[in-house]
Amino acid sequence: MIRGDRIFGSVMIVVALGYILSARGIQTSFMSDPVGPRIFPYMIATVIILSALVMVLRPDPDQDWPAGPMVAQLGLALVVLVAYAYAITPLGFLIPTAIASGILSWQIGGHPMRAALSGLGLSVGLFVLFRVILGLGLKGLPAGMGF
Repeated sequence: MIRGDRIFGSVMIVVALGYILSARGIQTSFMSDPVGPRIFPYMIATVIILSALVMVLRPDPDQDWPAGPMVAQLGLALVVLVAYAYAITPLGFLIPTAIASGILSWQIGGHPMRAALSGLGLSVGLFVLFRVILGLGLKGLPAGMGF
């Protein structure tokens, strides 16, 4: 895993630098706040670079790679997250978040009913946090269904 950690850390540094370069292109309006819209991507990239440097400089000792069933579970999680990214714009925040977080909760080892309830609770809780408390312009449901 030492070599794998170093390769992954190096790739993540390159990705974070690309993220910084793309964030430089964000247009700012004359009415933006003093911090500006570029600071958040810069902060995320900084955390990624610091974490990747730790992986490059202090990799974990060699470990066994996951076998068949675990690789299938990781593949399912990847498919769920990619589908979530594509579904959130047309379906709003609540429905895709409830489905994705329910599937991932079930995959972690939860009972199906508890996973569905935790997905629903997480979806509503995050919507309240983002929309009501933080004031983000988040679309809750598909167009024509409210929110």
